[in-house]
Amino acid sequence: MALKDEVGRRGEDCAAEYLLEAGYTLVERNWRCDRGEIDLIATRNGDIVFVEVKTRSGIGYGHPFEAITVAKLARLRRLAGTWCRQSGLRARHIRIDAIAVINRPGRDPLIEHLEGVL
Repeated sequence: MALKDEVGRRGEDCAAEYLLEAGYTLVERNWRCDRGEIDLIATRNGDIVFVEVKTRSGIGYGHPFEAITVAKLARLRRLAGTWCRQSGLRARHIRIDAIAVINRPGRDPLIEHLEGVL
């Protein structure tokens, strides 16, 4: 596994743990279809939450949230619709969140969670 993939996997693990501790229930990890992938899908209080996770080992190349472009958000919106149609799961509300993980070697990860980015 490439270093970039390893950093991303660790970030997703941190984000999943964060969500569980915050009272979310994980429904899926790395859901894929022919149009792309959703990192995490969770539920809480009757809502379905689609989560994009961006991880960096530092901020030398910018904050992880800076990697979430308008095009990426549009793709996530389409993917969320596809997932909803395929799963048949009903929800009060659906939203897309973003979680940034800065995982510096030798330090605890720094996690930021933005709810309803779209």
